[in-house]
This record gives sequence, C-alpha cells and structure tokens, in this order.
Amino acid sequence: MNLDEKIKALQTKLDEQRSKVTGLNTEVRSLVEKAESDDDLAAAKAKRSELDKLNEEIRSGEETMQLYKDAIAGKGKPAQARNKQDGLKEKRDAINAYIRSKGEITDGITMRGKEVVVPDALLRDGIDPKTDGITSPNVQPTIPVAISYNPQRELETVVDLKQFTNVFAATTASGKYPILKNTATVLSSVAELEKNPKLAKPDFTDVSWEVVTYRGAIPLSQESIDDSAIDLISIVSENASRQKLNTTNAAISTVLKTFTAKETASLDDLKQINNVALDPAYARTIVATQSYYNWLDTLKDANGRYLLQDSIISPSGKMLLGMPVLVIADKLLGADGEAHAFLGDIKRATIFANRADITVRWVDNEIYGQYLQVATRFDVKKADEKAGYFLTHTESTTPKN
Repeated sequence: MNLDEKIKALQTKLDEQRSKVTGLNTEVRSLVEKAESDDDLAAAKAKRSELDKLNEEIRSGEETMQLYKDAIAGKGKPAQARNKQDGLKEKRDAINAYIRSKGEITDGITMRGKEVVVPDALLRDGIDPKTDGITSPNVQPTIPVAISYNPQRELETVVDLKQFTNVFAATTASGKYPILKNTATVLSSVAELEKNPKLAKPDFTDVSWEVVTYRGAIPLSQESIDDSAIDLISIVSENASRQKLNTTNAAISTVLKTFTAKETASLDDLKQINNVALDPAYARTIVATQSYYNWLDTLKDANGRYLLQDSIISPSGKMLLGMPVLVIADKLLGADGEAHAFLGDIKRATIFANRADITVRWVDNEIYGQYLQVATRFDVKKADEKAGYFLTHTESTTPKN
C-alpha cells in the first residue's frame, strides 16, 4: 500500500471516528443528566472513557496523517512549518466551533477529563510579550511609592575660612585696626658704659574697617511646623546658618583675590614662591580651589612619590611641603574649572571685624506662625599685603621627557 492509499484509508477511518464523537457526546450528556444512582454514574463514566479513548485515537490518527502528508511533500522543514501552521489553524477552528456550540460540537477537540486540551503553540500564537504583556506602567495605580520625609543633605566642600583670619570683636560700626609692620632694623653695637642708642620706633599701619549688615528672615506657618514629619525649625535654622557661612566665606575670598598675583605652572614655581617670595617670618597655609587642589594632588618628587600627604595636625587633614592645605569650591576664588589658590599667612593677611552674629526666632500671632531671622554684621579687610600671594595654575608649555 503506497502513501496515497494509506492516506485515503486513514482519512476514511478518521471520518468514521469523528462521526461517532458527536453520538458519544450526546450519550454521555444524557447518562449524566439521568444518573440517579452510583451504577448510573459508573455507566456515564465508562461512556466518558470510551469518548476519551476515541478522541485520543483521532489525535493519533491526525498526527499519522500529517506524517504521511509531510513525506509526500518532501520539502523539509519549511513544509513542516507550513503544515504545523495548518494544524494549528485546524485546532483553532475546532475550538471555536466547540465554544460556539457550547460544547455540542467536539470534532477535532482533545479532552482531558472535562477540560479542552489546547496546544501550547496555539496559546502563544499571535502574542507579542513586549506589546501584549502586562508591565509595571500598566499597573502603576497598584504599585506603592515609598516617600522619605527626612531630606538628605547635598554634600559640598565647606570650610569656614573665618576661623583662620584675625578675628576681633568690633564694638562700634566702624574704626581702625593697627597692624605692626615687620621690622628689619638691627641693634647698634656700643662700647662699655656708652649711652644706649635709640631704638627704632615700631611702625604701625592702620586698617580702616566699616561694618556691613547682612540679614534675612523667613516666616513659617504654625501648620507647617505642627504637621511636618521632621523638625522643620531645625532644618530651616541649619539652612540659615549655612547661608551665614557662605556670606563670610565669600567676603574673605574676595579679599584673598586682591593679593599679588602669581602663576604656578610647575612645582618649582610653587617652591620659589614659598621659599623666596614669601618672607620666612610668615606662617604658611594653602587655600586651594578644587581645581587647584587636583593639580597639587598630582605633584610627585624625583622618586615618583606623591607630595600631598595626610596630616593629623592640619585642619583639612592634608599637607604639602609642610603647609596645611584647605580646599574650597572653585567659585569662591574664580569660576568653575579655574585653578586658584592663596598661599601665605591668612591671619596676618586679613582682619575680620566681628560686630554681631544673631539668630532670632519669635512667634507672630498675626500670621499664626513663627519668624526665623538671621543677621551678621562684619567687615573683612586686607591687613598685610605682603603676607600672601594669589596663585593661578597654568599648564606648563615645557615638553615632557
């Protein structure tokens, strides 16, 4: 028997089996509806088993039929793929007919108990997970959002430059501060019992200062204070204190920028200023912007060792060539990305006339809230113009070996 004959015989057998399915379905339903005893239910179950067996035989016969057709096609995997799609279409049509008939038409349907067996490929057919699947945005209303009510402070390099200046308490709105100049005069040599020669008089320079008032206030509603999940007054007070610190730092930085300017393109330039230009009597501190500090951090000695070292005695924890290094933001001595620094004796270089530093909080019944006021009164002046230099780093044009 050739393939065509096998297909014809198998098709006849499948047609006969499919014609029996409808009758068996009717018998099973009738037996179940009329069952009033265990024997009646047993008979219905037996008929159900007969129907399941018949459906299984039909499914097996359909697979064999497909095998025969694939062998005749002889086109390899593409034909198999097309036949697979055809088989899925037949299954889909059979399931649709079963649904529309409310279970009456079971041709081409495989049952497992009371459930219709649907091939996995048919379940996934035509479904694109990227477009048809459920993702987080689709169920956004059901996804909770965690909210933190304790604000995280933004990190920023902050150094209080005021502590390194010559701070004195100003008791008036303006005045003069005497600065004793360094003296180079030496004593005269005299013979025994000769009269003492005159000493050179100390030389003073008066630095004029005039207090400037910086202040501000912010009202806080009592409702915001009561209903806030955190200590709102503490947060606002901390912010106000930071604004005062920014104000004094800006004023001090403005004065530091007025000192004699020098360029440092190499480590030798920095050493020349430290060793020669600046009088040995002055203390030394480097106030460096972030960009200038980055250059300092790359300096090495002849053996390739980095010169910037950790130090427990330096306020910043860093030291270079025996000098403490303080780091501030670029914008305090210039613009972002510009490398500037002050090298010298900050305490001798600047005076800070401190008149008042006030933080006040009071209740105002008219607005049902509280006011927070901050005020600071001070002036910063250059005291000794020889006490330091304003440095700018420029890239060296000397070719590297």
